Amino acid sequence: MIDFFIKVKQQEAQHLPFVIFKKPNKKKLVGFFQNNDHLYFAENFKERGFVFAPFEGSQMILIPKEESVRWETRIVLRKGLEENEIEESSYIENTSAKVVFETLVQKGIDAIVNGDFNKVVLSREELVGIPEFDLVIVFKKLIEKYSGAFCYCWYHPKIGLWMGATPERLLKANRKQFYTMALAGTKMGDDVENAVWNTKEMEEQQIVTDFILENLKDKTSEIAISSPYTLQAGNLLHIITDIEGVINEKSNLSEVVAVLHPTPAVCGLPKNAAKDFILANEGYDRSYYTGFLGELNIKEFDKHQTKSDLYVNLRCMQIKDKQAHLYIGCGITKDSIPEKEWKESVNKSLTMKRVL
Repeated sequence: MIDFFIKVKQQEAQHLPFVIFKKPNKKKLVGFFQNNDHLYFAENFKERGFVFAPFEGSQMILIPKEESVRWETRIVLRKGLEENEIEESSYIENTSAKVVFETLVQKGIDAIVNGDFNKVVLSREELVGIPEFDLVIVFKKLIEKYSGAFCYCWYHPKIGLWMGATPERLLKANRKQFYTMALAGTKMGDDVENAVWNTKEMEEQQIVTDFILENLKDKTSEIAISSPYTLQAGNLLHIITDIEGVINEKSNLSEVVAVLHPTPAVCGLPKNAAKDFILANEGYDRSYYTGFLGELNIKEFDKHQTKSDLYVNLRCMQIKDKQAHLYIGCGITKDSIPEKEWKESVNKSLTMKRVL
């Protein structure tokens, strides 16, 4: 068998769609390599393959299992990449971008105070020049640096190249059983045991948990949750609550995904009002940022059951015209401070900059 990454290079050179990915804390790389350049779509979640869905819209792109070759390989992750760290203090501030984002955040706060919605997640796009970009080198850095995240590289000649390391799972399902998470709150650090969260961050995470529970109650026959705890994702910490249950006989996977996406962690609450505000005010197209991606009805080689495993597309970038388009968002509540939200967005941008 030829080397896994040689296969990736061949697929890229032939302009054929593919996705390669590594699940959190696993040592296995998986690839779906499509045999043609056709654009397929997932329509009812009964399809098999790898789905790539946008923040807004119903066109969920599928790399079909039947039209692809699936490869796996085990990897050994290197340590000691800290010498490549980008320190927060080395960031050169873009004053105009700062003003624009802080103005947007203040507009969101004003809308919350006005009673338009309770929370909104606002984002920005940042461009980084990459005259010399090697997909394989950057992806290897990504999986070494962020072993606890879902790391992926997705390419379709008719859509483009995306890469990311997301800490948030949208949904894991096995027939009628499912698992999801409520994730919100962000701070710099790596000390999970001694993390202290303020009221604003705790309330933000509780909003997400309550939304998921309320909206899934008519779709489930059983549901259970964990206590909130701290999750590390690279140099960032988040608050997370695990949620698991059983989809009832009247519902299906597609309906559960429709309830969850977009989550309050990437959109806001109430969902429709927050989404309308985002589309009207952010000033750019999120495209596949804050969409979702992952395996759909895939049977693993060593198991008999089919599973779906979907992740929210956070900490990601699009590679286009020798530039990396980085996407960074922050959860806004009535207690948010625009300057602090800008700082948080800068911290989050370092996730991708460290591998570039």
